[in-house]
Amino acid sequence: MILLPAFIDRETLDLFSRYMKVVGVPRLEPDATAEPGLFGKKLGLLNGSAWIQLWSYYFGRLYLPGVKLINLGNEAIQLNFMQAHAEGGESPPPRNIELFARYARDLVELADIDAVLITCSTMSRSFVRVQEAICDYSVPVLQIDQPMMEKAVMLGGRILIVATHGPTVTSTRRLLEETVTAKSDGKHLKYAGATVEKAFDLLGKGRIEEHNQVIAETIRAYLRKDRADQVLLAQLSMSVFKLSYPDAEAEFGVPVLTSGEEGFKRMREILLAMAPKQPPTGMAGFNLNAE
Repeated sequence: MILLPAFIDRETLDLFSRYMKVVGVPRLEPDATAEPGLFGKKLGLLNGSAWIQLWSYYFGRLYLPGVKLINLGNEAIQLNFMQAHAEGGESPPPRNIELFARYARDLVELADIDAVLITCSTMSRSFVRVQEAICDYSVPVLQIDQPMMEKAVMLGGRILIVATHGPTVTSTRRLLEETVTAKSDGKHLKYAGATVEKAFDLLGKGRIEEHNQVIAETIRAYLRKDRADQVLLAQLSMSVFKLSYPDAEAEFGVPVLTSGEEGFKRMREILLAMAPKQPPTGMAGFNLNAE
């Protein structure tokens, strides 16, 4: 028999309270407080694991206020591509890619979403298959790293790519190389990589500030021995780095790009470019989330 503590567990209460303030509960009604261009819009998010959904909610609320966020993804996806990577096989496995394609179709058919965002760097290779799966619905698909890669190519010079999770590395480098080929207009870019698994371990223990410090130490150590004109953080999970270093360029002397910023900013542009949705008569000014 599990006995609950006799005292009020303030820390746990605060955990649940803060989590629910970010995530909320599903509602059929659109958020009446959304700005006109985002009102009534719905975004489907394909995540490589369930835990990263907090990042999807946080950055979604930050850059897409009022947009209904609908997440899919679970640990089985991440465990499968981690296993494939550990065994030297293809990562992500084809089965994962087909699963993302099915999830995308579910998001369109069940939730009538306006766009799809693939938030997982390792699963960036699913982009084409996801597009194919929902091409009949004319729903745009964005891979979260793509805007970051395009900005990196635009900035040019020598790029330091930092990752904290091994399976991400190959997918990230391939996407950067593809973007260079498509967007560089003949410009030559050089890049180096650093993988810091220690930071991923710290992240899993909830030691976010230490996770950020390890990444910062990796950047500083590289810049002491070599030159980089910019730093690219390879995973959405690494976007919390900017919570410790909000002015990263001033701190390190070079721009530090994250997919949490660049990806959700681009999705904002995509949703705002769509035809606006009008609130039902009499709904304007009514806050559905009011207590």
